[in-house]
Amino acid sequence: MRPQNIAVVGATGAVGVEILRVLERRNFPVASLRLLASKRSAGKTLEFKGKPHTVEELTAAAFKGVDIAFFSAGATRSREFIPAAKAAGAVVIDNSSAFRMDPNTPLVVPEVNPGDLRKHKGVIANPNCTAAILAVAVWPIHQTVGIRRIIVSTYQSASGAGAAAMQELEEQTREYAGSQEITHSVFPHQIAFNVFSHNTKVADNGYNEEENKVVEETRKMFHAPDLPIVPTCIRVPVLRAHAESIVLELEAPMSPEEARALLARSPGIKIVDDPAANHFPMPLEASGDLDVHVGRIRRDVSNPNGLALFVAGDQLLKGAAWNAVQIAEELAKLEVLAAE
Repeated sequence: MRPQNIAVVGATGAVGVEILRVLERRNFPVASLRLLASKRSAGKTLEFKGKPHTVEELTAAAFKGVDIAFFSAGATRSREFIPAAKAAGAVVIDNSSAFRMDPNTPLVVPEVNPGDLRKHKGVIANPNCTAAILAVAVWPIHQTVGIRRIIVSTYQSASGAGAAAMQELEEQTREYAGSQEITHSVFPHQIAFNVFSHNTKVADNGYNEEENKVVEETRKMFHAPDLPIVPTCIRVPVLRAHAESIVLELEAPMSPEEARALLARSPGIKIVDDPAANHFPMPLEASGDLDVHVGRIRRDVSNPNGLALFVAGDQLLKGAAWNAVQIAEELAKLEVLAAE
């Protein structure tokens, strides 16, 4: 893999910081690094491989000479600045929702649909974190016997709403412990010691934006436009890593033992399934791990073709930063193949 000139847009945000950490962790060949953020954050320094790098203001002229631009600054900034990045010759990996459902933009989880990268026209979309974690966990089963229907209930951490939301959970916990008034500004409700429906607008179909993203994006990645999916997305007082309870209706029976063996050899999955010790996927253990943890693999006793499982995955890693860097690694492989 030849060294790449990298730009990180939204470098000071929760996902931007994780992208830098993952690039280090993977020893990704970085020839040069440009950290871009709002005017307010310009001048700050972030460390990469032991050296300080100064954050620059995001402008249309900032992408000259950049090979890969990671965008993690929200859909508005993506729509505004991605055309400039493309015009400068950069390939963009976008963590926002701006282009996910654009038919001309691949939406990619490398364990699921890496072939779609060949169709990119300068922009590759990173999926919604919940959809990415779900896709990794169930794709091998779909490939093997086919899935007729997915019912998924999510337990989504504060990290999904960014660094400010994580800070709000910590502050509310301290307020609660100190018998102080609980204050909130990021979430619409108290998050500490509480759960509530995902904080996105409910659409006319009765599902909120997060739930509709799970449906639409999973269908796109699976190339299954009519796959029935019933999601319920919930915020829980967990700092980091999402969990999901998944019930699958399959095209043909698959035993828990077959599913466990299949998933154990599938990329991006770590089996955490020990009934004797009552040890199953937990956000606490999934935090910081690149893999999606899968367990509670059991029959759906109400359906002979049914299978149930429970998963946990780091929203900031597989749900965002790691998936983005993984896409960059896959692009490099395609470049090598093209050269050969």
